[in-house]
Amino acid sequence: MPMEVSDRELFKKIASNAIECRVYRDHKRGVAKVKARTKRRLVTIKIPLDEVDSFLGELGCENVVEIG
Repeated sequence: MPMEVSDRELFKKIASNAIECRVYRDHKRGVAKVKARTKRRLVTIKIPLDEVDSFLGELGCENVVEIG
């Protein structure tokens, strides 16, 4: 069951232990959904499109994949 968080610092902590991070950019809504897959769960966060590139630079995720 996926878990959605709204706290960016919590998501960064989770993403540092993630196997893979995926980014889905929804241009119609102006939001990007960042998903971090850990061994036990999938954690997501929604970020405005204009802030997503800087947010991805701050993540400690080793493998970042763009989808959609």
